[in-house]
Amino acid sequence: MATDVYQKLAQHLDDLPAGFPATASGVEQRILRRLFSPEEAELALKLSLLEEEPRVIARRAGLPVEECARRLEQMARKGLIYRTQAEGKPVRYMAIQFAIGIWEFQVNRLDDGLVHDFDEYLPDFTPFDVWKKAPQLRTIPVGESVDAELAVLPYERAEEIVRRHRRLAVAPCICRREQRMVGHGCDKPLETCLVFGGAADFYLHNGLARAISQEEALDILKLADESGLVLQPGNSKAASNICTCCGCCCGVLRTLKRHPAPASLVASPFVAAAQAATCQGCGICLDRCQMEALRLEDDRVVLDLDRCIGCGLCVSTCPTGSLRLMRKPESAQPYIPRGAVEGAIRLGRSRGKMTVADMVGMVVRSGVDRLLAPK
Repeated sequence: MATDVYQKLAQHLDDLPAGFPATASGVEQRILRRLFSPEEAELALKLSLLEEEPRVIARRAGLPVEECARRLEQMARKGLIYRTQAEGKPVRYMAIQFAIGIWEFQVNRLDDGLVHDFDEYLPDFTPFDVWKKAPQLRTIPVGESVDAELAVLPYERAEEIVRRHRRLAVAPCICRREQRMVGHGCDKPLETCLVFGGAADFYLHNGLARAISQEEALDILKLADESGLVLQPGNSKAASNICTCCGCCCGVLRTLKRHPAPASLVASPFVAAAQAATCQGCGICLDRCQMEALRLEDDRVVLDLDRCIGCGLCVSTCPTGSLRLMRKPESAQPYIPRGAVEGAIRLGRSRGKMTVADMVGMVVRSGVDRLLAPK
């Protein structure tokens, strides 16, 4: 029975926009068995991407409301499902994707077995063809790399994203934490991942982050630049997070580095340009670049545009100004969804999931259960 429910849960997660593809080794089910009890897996199958009250989910699951509410809260505390509560409204729960989602919420529950299983699964989880159409993250430049004359939209500036929010938190980077646990990775700062608004509320409620002010968040952005970390907010104009990523630990960047042309997979409006004539061959930019897009030839910098993701880390510390950011042509500008919902729908459609019929069916089922569930 337990094996069967984990198979069903794996399929359930694969039906969500980001997917959870099956593997020959079955490592994806080993991960689920580490995270979910059989009872939790069974209840997770009753949730969708719609936020619903426990009474609605309880009717669908055939459980007493109080018992269902208790289980749902325990699962949310473990980062297995998502919990929301608007002011003056009941608590609601919904399904969340494996990544970005369940995995990131395990930052305080990691052990060696889980880390090894995730690293084994990572190459199978990240389909390049989907990333080209609908990436979950986008790359924006570090602030010091942005020239005053460069046209930058508000949602392309990390500082502007921070200033739009009043509720902010900072969490440890799960990628650097997990890599350190198995003896890999780097010594770059750990507590640097920013979350905002409702996402910050979830992290704080579950003890995954600490609350910070806008000024502290802006200081963390400066620290990210100093430490050579790529800024990756969620791929929407209303981003609820900014990840600060290194090429040696980050699952996204490590995966991108395996591709011969990472630039083709990343939603980035900018690309670097090199002026070899003024380059002094100091090599600072080579250490800063997380995509190995730069090299020296005859003591002059050479840029591989197929590998440049426009993060600006090479620009902000170039002592001679030989590197700068340029906006890509209009035809090469990535489409940025307005919000997380649109982004999820685009991601699901790019995988052949989340058809109009799927969405209508989800809404209808939720509406029926809401009407029939006890008040």
